[in-house]
Amino acid sequence: MRSAVIIDIVRTASGRGKPGGALSGVHPVRLLADTLQALLARTDIDPARIDDVIAGCVQQVGEQTGNIARGAVLAAGWPDSVPGTTIDRQCGSSQQAVHFAAQGVMAGVYDIVVACGVESMSRLPMGTAAIGQNPIEPLAERFPEGLVNQGVAAELIAARWKLDRETLDAYSARSHQRAAAIAAAGGFANEIVPITVGGQVHDSDQTLRAQTTAVGLAALKPSFADDALWARFPEIAWSITAGNSSPLTDGASAALIMSEERAASLGLRPRARFHEFAVAGADPLLMLTAVVPASRQVLARAGLSIDDLGAYEVNEAFAPVPLAWQHELRADPDKLNPRGGAIALGHALGASGVRLLSTLVNHLEATGERYGLQTMCEGGGLANAMIIERL
Repeated sequence: MRSAVIIDIVRTASGRGKPGGALSGVHPVRLLADTLQALLARTDIDPARIDDVIAGCVQQVGEQTGNIARGAVLAAGWPDSVPGTTIDRQCGSSQQAVHFAAQGVMAGVYDIVVACGVESMSRLPMGTAAIGQNPIEPLAERFPEGLVNQGVAAELIAARWKLDRETLDAYSARSHQRAAAIAAAGGFANEIVPITVGGQVHDSDQTLRAQTTAVGLAALKPSFADDALWARFPEIAWSITAGNSSPLTDGASAALIMSEERAASLGLRPRARFHEFAVAGADPLLMLTAVVPASRQVLARAGLSIDDLGAYEVNEAFAPVPLAWQHELRADPDKLNPRGGAIALGHALGASGVRLLSTLVNHLEATGERYGLQTMCEGGGLANAMIIERL
């Protein structure tokens, strides 16, 4: 089987996912198209060589419907011979796009492929795709008490792993502090591509707050409590707030992936090699815990232990997720999201998988570490995980 490698990987800086956010004035097709253009400008690849473009996008409705991957390819000015497809694995959509892209290369189906993602949460608020839909009756038969939203799932995780409010807020403040230190040192410069909006250049993460402290976060009110849930889940302490959750954001990201042989023939130096992949399901009520079995699977397939890894990117959808993962994997907290995570840098749903990967690649290069693991929790009790090797 052939090796699949990352030649380059980029992302936009995050914009607040609400009207007036830095990227709210950009149509999501244009946002992804500009990111695709920036990716190829850095590598000088002829877009006609690209075998496919695979894009992650969660809310495929309104401005994000109609196969946004194909729309972005055409808006980028690439030849109409370049195909594109859009996929949805919830929050891990663009990580799944990476999996499919790399696996296609390894199988010999592709030589050169782009994996990417986009989400405009300011223009399409979370839940827009579900408006007007009826309850899913077959699921109601299996889960008569009903499933819950992700915020309540995060509360259940905090209760099960005995993660109190102080712990969650301290972790969240650390995310901002780590990201702020990297940003101040210019550590995100190699992954962020500037986007011009209304004559203004946006090139820094709008959700990052360098002055965030655990004391300040402690003043925020819980976001998901209501009377019915109090009665159903008496074990919940109601500790999940806007401060220890990932902010809604706009963003796009893209990675150029190809076979190692093709890279050599084009005179390109790969930055990282894909080592192993996994996808897992878990309890859909807890919803966000499948990162644990997915990570165990990918480590077992790779023949590696947690101690063999130089860093782990575990998406910070909510603070309990990486903390529960850290406990179950007995992972080194210093290696967990060492450049901060989505609590600071934002979570633009469909774009986040490639965003995490861009940060991981740059961290491995900056530190000289060899292996890195990335995993993302996803709606419905899913997660995917992968291990990459710095070259």
